[in-house]
Amino acid sequence: MQVLINRNDKLGDFISSLPCYKLLKSARPDIEITVLVNQVTSELAKACQWIDNIIIDKADSNLINDIYKLTATLKKNHFHSTITLFSTTRVGLAVFLARIPYRLAPATKFAQIFYNHRLAQRRSRSEKPEFEYNLDLIRHFLADLRGNTAQQPQPPFMEFDTDIINSLKREFCKQFDINPSCKLVFLHAGSGGSANNLSLQQYAKLAQHLKSTNGHIIVLTAGPNELKMVENLSTMIREIPHVILHSTQGLVKFSQHIAFADLFIAGSTGPLHIAGALNVPTAAFYTRRRSATSLRWQTLNTPDRRLSYSPPPNVEEEDMTTIDIVAAAREISEHFLQHKALSITP
Repeated sequence: MQVLINRNDKLGDFISSLPCYKLLKSARPDIEITVLVNQVTSELAKACQWIDNIIIDKADSNLINDIYKLTATLKKNHFHSTITLFSTTRVGLAVFLARIPYRLAPATKFAQIFYNHRLAQRRSRSEKPEFEYNLDLIRHFLADLRGNTAQQPQPPFMEFDTDIINSLKREFCKQFDINPSCKLVFLHAGSGGSANNLSLQQYAKLAQHLKSTNGHIIVLTAGPNELKMVENLSTMIREIPHVILHSTQGLVKFSQHIAFADLFIAGSTGPLHIAGALNVPTAAFYTRRRSATSLRWQTLNTPDRRLSYSPPPNVEEEDMTTIDIVAAAREISEHFLQHKALSITP
């Protein structure tokens, strides 16, 4: 049975769909999973062990040509079913015109008219994590396949060969003359722009107040267009042992570096969610805006491997300057850098 799953939006959104593929393959190993993704996330989709095929969604500026091309691509694959995790009119129309027999999507937005199976969801209320909303659609699909069930999938949701990761870590430590026994604290100050982030001054203050028992090195990570920003941050913490990791070799290579981090610190952005999918410990900073809360965009790692911080309830929900950075650094240090991690209530 060939099933198409649609999640063609941003990096963090795609990462939130990874548990879906693991759950579906666990319940029905016979299903061939194809995922509609954008160009940016296609590299990670290809590396996912539970995804069989990908279709890269290349939108055309001409709407009629765009719908025609997408419809033709979907039609030639002869899908039995399609599950749309993120609903848009464009994709909804294409799966309808492609005459995919079973079409499931959230019962929201105008696009729902193109689907013959719908699940009522109120994602705007942000009552649970995004990945759980996605999983609900997979469970609904499995139920429609007459009682097929599977246990809740557990992390990690992204995996690489251990030998590859160990070798990459050795090369990294050798390149920067780092003692392999030092903890590697990755700090990603960049942001995709969908949610407010800490300022560089706050990230610098955080780095300055982190304390570890046996020593640590700060690894300032930079995406392709973030190097200058990270170099500015580097000058702010010149007295703190640190190095810069400039990611220029694609998302898979960057993810493989994240895989050997002892801790990943960031705002609510794609690389943070990659770390969570790898079950790397994370410390994250979120706004309290309903659509961007720490609950809605909770990382995929286990509860004992994640901490989150947001503006306090008595201030403006997106005012990140009100977060107590010193207190956050103290808690992060105690849980992840100074002794064995304690159980943390999510």
